[in-house]
Amino acid sequence: MRDDDLVPVLVVDDHPPNLDAIDLVLTESGCRLIRAHSADQALLALLEQDVAAIVLDIKMPDMNGIDLATLIKTRPRLRHVPILFLTAHMFNEREVLRGYEAGAVDYLTKPVHADILRSKIGVFVDLFRKTRELARTNEALRREVLERERAEEALRVVNQELEARVRERTDALEKADRRKDQFLAILGHELRNPLAPILTAIDIMQAPGTSDGDQVRVRGVVRRQVHQMTRLIDDLLDVGRITSDKLVLRPATVDITAVVAAAVETSRPAIDERGHQLTIDLPRQPLAIRADPARLSQVLSNLLTNAAKYTAPGGRIHVTVDTALDGLLISTRDTGVGIDPDVLPTIFELFGHVEHESGLGSGGLGIGLALARQLVEMHGGRLEARSEGPGRGSEFRIWLPGTLIVQDTTPVDEDTAPPAPSAPLRILVVDDNQDAADMLAMMLSSWGYDARQAYDAKGALTLADTFKPQVALLDLGLAGPDGYAVANGLRSRPWARELAIVAVTGRGQQEDRDRTMAHGFHAHLVKPVAPETLRPMLEQLPVS
Repeated sequence: MRDDDLVPVLVVDDHPPNLDAIDLVLTESGCRLIRAHSADQALLALLEQDVAAIVLDIKMPDMNGIDLATLIKTRPRLRHVPILFLTAHMFNEREVLRGYEAGAVDYLTKPVHADILRSKIGVFVDLFRKTRELARTNEALRREVLERERAEEALRVVNQELEARVRERTDALEKADRRKDQFLAILGHELRNPLAPILTAIDIMQAPGTSDGDQVRVRGVVRRQVHQMTRLIDDLLDVGRITSDKLVLRPATVDITAVVAAAVETSRPAIDERGHQLTIDLPRQPLAIRADPARLSQVLSNLLTNAAKYTAPGGRIHVTVDTALDGLLISTRDTGVGIDPDVLPTIFELFGHVEHESGLGSGGLGIGLALARQLVEMHGGRLEARSEGPGRGSEFRIWLPGTLIVQDTTPVDEDTAPPAPSAPLRILVVDDNQDAADMLAMMLSSWGYDARQAYDAKGALTLADTFKPQVALLDLGLAGPDGYAVANGLRSRPWARELAIVAVTGRGQQEDRDRTMAHGFHAHLVKPVAPETLRPMLEQLPVS
């Protein structure tokens, strides 16, 4: 029988031979005897664990058995533990009654009859097992009920969330459906608008007697209307490309002045038509960026055209380009109708429209600002709208990250440029932290090196024999053979006589550095290794 299956029984007697005798009698009774030579030992044992029964000697020097039984029964947890008294002689009726009042269930006289003791203890052992099993069953049921309640609560929460999502999705679909219908109606209107003057212009040009001046004016009308239709179609196509992830930027190095100039040229007809005053503040020094010039010009042109449309004739539009906020900031400000605070959060939504009582800004498909924001975000930037309210103008701010700014645009003289190396430097990275090894190797590869990684000593030596690195970056605290063992193994290879070995470790004390130098390491780098430290070090290593 396993120890876990044995039932604990406490026997209290100040004479060890008596304990030995009882232990021998109960050996085959499926119980585990807990010995106590005094009342203190008995109480300590009962504090530590539950027992099936207590066999208690009446006569003990420190505290008699009846007093100890009385003390035991004052504890709620021990109130129902059966107690059998051991006595060398029979008590009178009054003493026997006192023992039963103290919690005794029976008396056993010394010397104890083995069969009687086994029989009585066996009853309590069986009862203890059944009680323990019942307690386990009750606990399992309690846990099952608790788990079921938790599952039901989780299911209720999931159902509530699902219902909320369904409602939100339904509302979104209904809103999208309304916007689709609205968009199709607007699309039909916007495409028909240019057709009417175009057809009229054709009739005028075909009419006999049309003067040369009228012919020039009519051709100008056709040109403007065709340009408007082209812009509408281009916007539609761009939105389709973005939503299907098919729009690709074509970055080039361009001066920001050229981007602004192209945007102003595109939007100039709308600005001049309403007689607006346009001012532009550009950086004094040339400022080149690496971006898609056509798309950035398209964004700025959209903002300028909107500013012209939503500003009453004779208004002011101001364009500012500045390097600020860790990047490039391009802003357009106007003195137009402004934006209501309630509308501002939805200004960039697809097919969104802002209607004004003045009629300014009417028309359009409602995709220009949504398209502009997507194009800016594709460059890693942000497009934001600001307004102090109706009648107080608007500001749109394009922020582009500083990584797009080209610091030095001076062309490289091909005659003086250093020749490209015939082959990249071969570097072996060894670290039992796979993520650390992979990321370091990836960074080295992005620098143009031929980097391979291994995650233990055996893998490193096996890879090195085929890869034959010129530099080894070794973690010292490898699991198994450490970095020093790998270094020794590498140096034993005939091909590795000129191999540069660098320690890459979390250990940075002077004694650690002294040890790596004593083992012939070329350098000692402490994790995390900064790229600005690693790259110059690699360039200075004596490798061939």
